[in-house]
Amino acid sequence: MIRQTIALMLMLVSTASFSQELSQYSAVRVQKAHQLAQDEKLKQAISELKQIDTSRAYDQAFIARMLGVYLWQDDQPQAAIKQLNQAVSSGLLQDEQAWITERMLADLYLNQQNFEQAIKHYYQLIKTAPETQSADDLWLRIAQAHYQIEQWSKVIPATDRYLKLVNKEPLQPLSLKLGAQLQLKQWSKAIPTLKQLIALQPDKVNWWRQLAGLQIRVGRDKDALDTLSLAKINKLDLTQNDRRMLAQLYAKRGVPERAALEISQLDGAESNVQLLSEQAIYWQSAKEWDKAIEIWQRTAQLDKKYRWNLAQLLVQQGEYSSALPVLNKVEGRGEQVALAKTRVLFKLNRIEEALIEAKRADQINSSGQAQSWIRYLTQIRKMDDTSSG
Repeated sequence: MIRQTIALMLMLVSTASFSQELSQYSAVRVQKAHQLAQDEKLKQAISELKQIDTSRAYDQAFIARMLGVYLWQDDQPQAAIKQLNQAVSSGLLQDEQAWITERMLADLYLNQQNFEQAIKHYYQLIKTAPETQSADDLWLRIAQAHYQIEQWSKVIPATDRYLKLVNKEPLQPLSLKLGAQLQLKQWSKAIPTLKQLIALQPDKVNWWRQLAGLQIRVGRDKDALDTLSLAKINKLDLTQNDRRMLAQLYAKRGVPERAALEISQLDGAESNVQLLSEQAIYWQSAKEWDKAIEIWQRTAQLDKKYRWNLAQLLVQQGEYSSALPVLNKVEGRGEQVALAKTRVLFKLNRIEEALIEAKRADQINSSGQAQSWIRYLTQIRKMDDTSSG
């Protein structure tokens, strides 16, 4: 950013009349230093300027300005800042170069990460900009400096001023604005900023991901679903987590079958227990019972804790013969399993075994449900005994 300013400074220096304001002694030495610099003898030019001994304040300010330019060219930024600061603070340089000199000083401060000093000079430059100089891009530098020292609330108006004045290269100011909005937790305001960034960089998946995340945060799940769906249609490189989020959003919108399909397309969907269980849950929510049972069976083969999920669905669907061997392998869940087996055995007309399971459930944890089964099954057994007698 500073090279353009330097080039302008050098052009103005080269066309300036050194004798107009300078003393004759200083003008001769300055002209010599300028010629040395033109001949690419930069260190000699710096040495020549440093040897000028003058008590005239204007001469000192002018020489300091030239030294600052040459020192920067010689890769001595701190020494350049010292000289330029002297030239600017003197207040004696009132030509157009005075404004450019301060601008160079501000840019040097920014480059050297002295952001507070850079900000101070940039605001002054905006106030004093001559008609011949454009100060629009200073708002971007102000935004950058505020961002670096985490003055988030000041970043946003600076970027807005820049974007209003300069209709070009909006990517960097919009990125700064977004960062500040996120730091300030301005979730709703950050959404249109992200949409602008997506328009500029439609292939950058991170913008889409952040947009969907913010839409979820502010309760706009449908918008988030649209965002991730469009990102997928555009063949962006969505991560596994992105796709799982998309599945969850489909489920929330009442389309669990789409959720199940999304999960089924993920890496490891055929062997990862967690992904298999998510598919089964979504298929079950979609009332696709056969698919849900098939997935629960595969899940239970990989992890025995899912036998209970499989058994429950088999019982629910009246597949009692298939449910019973699964229930026999379920570990833990003593009372629940005993009650489920009671129901299954009753449906299979195995009354005596059903009664045994009901009593077992009541022994584990006496409950109204278990006792109801005991009374009911005892009554049926008596009726069977009476009819057989």
